[in-house]
Amino acid sequence: MRNKFRRRLAEAESFGEIFSLVKRAVEETLGLRRAGLELALMELPNMVGGVHQVGTNTIILNKTIIEALARLVKSRLELNSYIFMVLLHEYIHSLGFLEEEEVREIVRKVIRSILGEDHPAYEMALKPIFELYPELSSLGPGSIGDKAEIVKDFDREGIHYIG
Repeated sequence: MRNKFRRRLAEAESFGEIFSLVKRAVEETLGLRRAGLELALMELPNMVGGVHQVGTNTIILNKTIIEALARLVKSRLELNSYIFMVLLHEYIHSLGFLEEEEVREIVRKVIRSILGEDHPAYEMALKPIFELYPELSSLGPGSIGDKAEIVKDFDREGIHYIG
């Protein structure tokens, strides 16, 4: 099971594929699920990887960090691991967990259970991304952008069409 999950994450080619793994991991480890979320990419302050505002159905990821990591990392696995970890963190928030330290602990628990402690996502859940990739410090503090890019086909489970 773990090897299959690790392989699927390493091979994922979209945010939607990674998010389906996030949802499956949470359901298998915590028995919780939620459908109908959307993803937006947006410039955020660079100490923020992602955001889920309580009462909304949107997860926002920091577009600047993702684009910079895409240029820095040596493999798709590294980038997918970061995206998995941040989406997992924000998905846990969307399930009603509000305290940051509790969410961080849940994220570590889920990743440890599904991917193992020797996986890059686990290391990313333990250490700040700027510690793992010091080159990111050249991005500066960043700021909140005025444009959000909605990712299509993100949470396919929430789409039900008759036709």
